[in-house]
Amino acid sequence: MKTAAKTSISRDVIAARRISPGAAHDDGFMIVAVLWILAALAALASVYALYVASTAAGARVGSDRIRAEALVTAGIELTAYRLLGAQESARPTSGAFSFQLGEADVGVEFQSEGARIDLNLAPKELLAGLFKTLGAQPEAAQNYADRVIGWRNKDDVAGQSKESEVYRDAGLSYGPRKAPFQNVDELRLVASLPPELVEKALPFVTVFNGRAEIDVILAAPEIVAALPKINPDMVAEILEKRQALKPQAVLSLLGAARSSVAIDPRKATRTKIRVAFENGRSINAEVVILVLEPGGEPYRILSWRDDFDGPV
Repeated sequence: MKTAAKTSISRDVIAARRISPGAAHDDGFMIVAVLWILAALAALASVYALYVASTAAGARVGSDRIRAEALVTAGIELTAYRLLGAQESARPTSGAFSFQLGEADVGVEFQSEGARIDLNLAPKELLAGLFKTLGAQPEAAQNYADRVIGWRNKDDVAGQSKESEVYRDAGLSYGPRKAPFQNVDELRLVASLPPELVEKALPFVTVFNGRAEIDVILAAPEIVAALPKINPDMVAEILEKRQALKPQAVLSLLGAARSSVAIDPRKATRTKIRVAFENGRSINAEVVILVLEPGGEPYRILSWRDDFDGPV
């Protein structure tokens, strides 16, 4: 009896533990489904993590941009204050200062646009002198100066333009502007000018000087050397005298080049601003402002360039 009972119980246990083929298939399907759900949730979590990270980074970039613009504007405002704080005849033509604001350090340098050659007003001799100083052969420098003047001047005879023929002969799909340069980058469009020469010339030219003459007290040595009828010895002596802050002594050295020089203040000033954030990042901006007459807005921004989004 005990043996029969034991056999019966064993059969019942085996039957209870036996899994049918259909049940095994269902369990396997459920496991695969759960794994797919887990994989999808993991992917969703990864996407969300990337979204949060990129959103945070974008917010930081946006915040840095706003801070940078505010700090550059503060530098401009302080420059304008220094210029407007003196009579026009006594306004500083250059200077530098620094300040700290919102855990950022800001350095400012400003200089009159008179230190640069005006592409719209400079005579041929001064333009050719610059190109020659920067490495062009004398005859080529004269030709390049003609092209600059041809770009900015209207035709002498209505309906006829020898300057336009230069552009057609060069295979260009456009002609000269026949109007003032809007910005110095247009120099890249002037026919016949080698690109490498243009890049060398850009730091020394402007469209905001407002006069044909340059301020020899502020101008770079390359511009001083570009003055007509001047030799290297005269350039060296001029640079030495102006370091001693003796404008009249400098003017007496110019000789025939005196007509190309004017040392009175200009209304346009170039401001170079460097912002150094507490996280180590730095931003550089170059802004040209025009000082206006009292009674209205104190100044106007003529040009703004910065390297926040990369080199300019």
